[in-house]
Amino acid sequence: MILGIGIDSTEISRFTKWAARPRQELLKIFSEHEIEYCLANPKKSTERFAARFAAREAFYKAFCQMVPGHKIPFLTLCKAIWIESTENQPPRLKAGWKELSIENYPKTWISITHTASEATAIIVLEKID
Repeated sequence: MILGIGIDSTEISRFTKWAARPRQELLKIFSEHEIEYCLANPKKSTERFAARFAAREAFYKAFCQMVPGHKIPFLTLCKAIWIESTENQPPRLKAGWKELSIENYPKTWISITHTASEATAIIVLEKID
């Protein structure tokens, strides 16, 4: 059973200077592993930051559907999730459900894509039987 679905699309150009931001500022939104992954390829860092930010926005939307009365600040949610990425594997979204005060956590599905100008992410939260 689907508990929540979220989708977000963001302009990649908004993230052109993120690679130059101080690490402490990036750590407010992204995990250390995500930052390393985004910075590993300077030609792709802008689109990688944009896609991971879109994933957080999409997760927020799906999370709010899953638990409509559970209010959580966006930056708190950002720190509780991360995307594991490797070059030849699809991305996987991981969540610190205890940090989000969720005991019966769902299975997470993620899909990320981009064009030259837009990054889009979709998140599905599915009940584990």
